[in-house]
Amino acid sequence: MTDPFAQFDAWMAEAVAGEPNDPNAMSLATCAADGRPSVRMVLLKGVDGPGAAARGFLFFTNVESRKGDELAANPYAALLFHWKSLRRQVRIEGAVLPVSTAEADAYYATRARGSRIGAWASIQSRPLPDRAELERRVAEFEAAHPGPDVPRPPCWSGYRLVPDTFEFWRDMPFRLHDRTVFARAGGGWESGKLYP
Repeated sequence: MTDPFAQFDAWMAEAVAGEPNDPNAMSLATCAADGRPSVRMVLLKGVDGPGAAARGFLFFTNVESRKGDELAANPYAALLFHWKSLRRQVRIEGAVLPVSTAEADAYYATRARGSRIGAWASIQSRPLPDRAELERRVAEFEAAHPGPDVPRPPCWSGYRLVPDTFEFWRDMPFRLHDRTVFARAGGGWESGKLYP
């Protein structure tokens, strides 16, 4: 296959069919301005189709969280999908761009009401004195937004990682794994193999 997005789509379809839990879960690695890395699990919420202006991988979060602060200081990141039951993983690296207001609004509107209230209540990545404080904030925002409409908080949006490299890894006997890499080259991709 010469298109890493097509390869990813094929592997994701198999993961959706066979991975028992959250096939769209991915590790997101970011770095602070001083180079200190951090990583956490987030959920992939979309992959742009062919012809998109900036084709990439979408995720959403509180932009004032640690990951948001790190992406503001250093707008590059790495993703890792690990499908243990399929014995496969995909590594993706590239620049990270904020999504448009319209994209953030559209995705936010699909979230469960409780998740939308949670976006208001959680001051993500900041110290929490105790669970009761979070529950108090949830009740406060429930009261502030009693109907089905819960507007998107200004601190909540999304990002698009635009890949410049992919690596597709398949488990093989005797740890002689198969590793295929794609690197952006002009308007297309160059591919090759890596030693395991």
